[in-house]
Formats: sequence, structure tokens, C-alpha cells
Amino acid sequence: MKKTAETAHPLHPLLAERWSPVGFGEEPVAAEQLGSLLEAARWAPSSYNEQPWRLILARRSDGEAREAMEAAIVPANLTWCALADLLILVCARQAFARNGKPNRHAAYDCGQAIAMMSVQAQAMGLITHQMAGFDPQRARELLAIPEGFEPLTLIAVGHPAAAEDLPEALRGRDRAPRSRRALAEIAFGGRFGGALP
Repeated sequence: MKKTAETAHPLHPLLAERWSPVGFGEEPVAAEQLGSLLEAARWAPSSYNEQPWRLILARRSDGEAREAMEAAIVPANLTWCALADLLILVCARQAFARNGKPNRHAAYDCGQAIAMMSVQAQAMGLITHQMAGFDPQRARELLAIPEGFEPLTLIAVGHPAAAEDLPEALRGRDRAPRSRRALAEIAFGGRFGGALP
């Protein structure tokens, strides 16, 4: 299902057509596709080239590892993300490796890596859905995340399901219209709240 954004200005189709569906199909993500997703994240920009992101992956077929990851997800999200072939937990290294000082850009840099991964997924016909609905402390315990790394977000990745193959509750969610704030609400000229030039 396509839900191309109605933009105020032209966008590349990879960006205009990227959205966060909940309708995942059963087809597994191929090894080559997974490699490309990870490369996209790997080559994202980061402060001092620290690359603070660490990604923990669990496929549907991964047994205990997948069960552990799913155990940290809130039930409302689990109803749809359990259908995805791949779950990825994104963790951020909180200090610079080069000097041990706090890296206040770590979460931003992780966001860039995942944005690059999301666009790569879109280019390959995969869908992604990022979520905050998980328990970071439970994830830390179940997935052996060491101190100094902060669990930030979970991403479901997979192939799209046909709308008619989804449960009705998910079908309605994926059919809902997309919306965004107006540009004047998020971009300012010269100072916070200033009119755009």
C-alpha cells in the first residue's frame, strides 16, 4: 500500500513514500537486504565519527533472542510488530570513546543512522516502523546491554503485507491519512518563532 505524502514542496519519492505501516507480511528479509540496511546505518554521519549506535537484531526465527526482545515491548505494539521478520533495538553509547566525556550528540547521531537505514529499506521495498513503546530497563536486563549504553528505540523491519491479509484493526490503522505540522510551525527565520523568509 502506498501513502505518498502531500508535500508543500517536491520531495524525492523515497522520502515522500516513506511512512510507518503496521502491516508486516511473512516473507523474511533476505541476508543481502539486511547487509544493505546495516551498511546504510554504518555510513551515517556522526559527531567526531564516533558512530555511537549499537544495533541488536532479532528475527522471528531466532527463538529465545526474539522472545527476549519481544518481552520488553509494550502489548499494544506487540500486536503488530511481532509480525515483522526483524526487530532492531537501537542503543547509544553515552560517552565518547576517544576521551570518555559525555556525548550529548549520541541520540541525534543514532537518529541519523536509523533515518539512513529507513530510506535504504524504502529503496528496497521493505517497510520500517520505529517505536518508543518498550521498557528500556527490561531490554537492558534481557538483552545484556552494558552500562554506558542507552536503549533508545526499537524498529520493526519487514516486507509489507497486502491490506486484505491484515486483521481489521491493523487495516484501519494503515489506511488512516498521514499528516504533518505546517512548515511555519517547525521552521523559523532568524529567531525562534520568527517568520520564514
